[in-house]
Amino acid sequence: MATGGFSSKRPARVRELLERQVESGFVPGAVGVLARHGEVHVEATGTLAFEGAGSGTPMAADTIFRLASMSKPIVAACAMTLVDDRTLRLDDPVDDLLPELADMTVLANPHGPLDDTVAARHPITLRNLLTYTCGIGVLPTKPGRVPIVDAVNALDYSSPDEWVRGLGKLPLSHQPGEHWMYDTASNVTGVLIARATGMSFGDALRERVCDPLGMKDTAFSVSGEDIARLSTAYQRDNAATGEPVVDDGPDGRWSRPPAFESGGGGLVTTAQDFFAFAAALLAGGSHGGRRVLSRPSVTLMTTDHLTSAQKAVPGFWLGNELGWGFGMSVLTHPSRFGPSVGSYGWSGFYGTAWYNDPAEDLTAIFFLQRGHTGDQRLPLWHDLWTAVYQAIDD
Repeated sequence: MATGGFSSKRPARVRELLERQVESGFVPGAVGVLARHGEVHVEATGTLAFEGAGSGTPMAADTIFRLASMSKPIVAACAMTLVDDRTLRLDDPVDDLLPELADMTVLANPHGPLDDTVAARHPITLRNLLTYTCGIGVLPTKPGRVPIVDAVNALDYSSPDEWVRGLGKLPLSHQPGEHWMYDTASNVTGVLIARATGMSFGDALRERVCDPLGMKDTAFSVSGEDIARLSTAYQRDNAATGEPVVDDGPDGRWSRPPAFESGGGGLVTTAQDFFAFAAALLAGGSHGGRRVLSRPSVTLMTTDHLTSAQKAVPGFWLGNELGWGFGMSVLTHPSRFGPSVGSYGWSGFYGTAWYNDPAEDLTAIFFLQRGHTGDQRLPLWHDLWTAVYQAIDD
């Protein structure tokens, strides 16, 4: 018998897959959320760490996880609250608030020397930032091979002002609006939000998105007694012992406020917090009777804005199935394992992933904490998403 559109038994398959990751020693614990037609399943298994602090603490809906690149949709939503109240406009140049990025130059060859440039044909707009077409971003290449990549990696993160000042001294890789390029735009958006609101990026995010949605554990750091709920993040296995290597623990980078609040990947959150955000988008911008975003803003965020030419950046993973909305991907072609065209969401470096499927009224969220496992091409994600859609029964 089904309730809320899920089979009474099949959501257990999702839990079994998460338990398999724990039992194999791949991660110490994991949390998943499935929601449809008002029915919500939270599947938590394992503990916060393999050993040491957190090794005896069970995973739960209020366990704190590092979002990495899953921070990006929240950043985009914050920017759109400023569009809703007319503080910012999508197609206005950002020069007034970010004068460091006015009158930019552009590399004649994206892989060429930094001093071989031409003038930018257009100023950078907020729409360019949210669609990742501002002209600069990360490239999948090894250090030393592309000068602009090394220059961006060497920027000073001691403060937002210092970082954007350094960025403004560099040329763009492409003309604004020409190509989709990952990551850097979200950090620029964070600086823009701070200057537009006259407060720190973190405070603006809290006031405009987190507090209205009740996301009390979503921030750029964890402090006080909440540290006990922060799961440990791991990297690849030690080459000599085969044991997982700690990447960040309770006393690591997220245990203190950062000098640079990274919109590209600096947030922590919990399953219950992120579900509030996802549910608000699926409901058209409101949650718990409180509107955070206008419905048109949600539509803009969750609609593909890219042309084929804009996606044609060698080495990136949008491919033929995915487009890009504001700060997140949008499925543009039928998936092999269930999600409907129009599904949207994103994943993160430490093995986090979220997608909303409006056609199915479905939200699915997964939190692991192991480096390099957010890649949705990995078999574990194919298995998880297949199990999610097999659980639907109506």
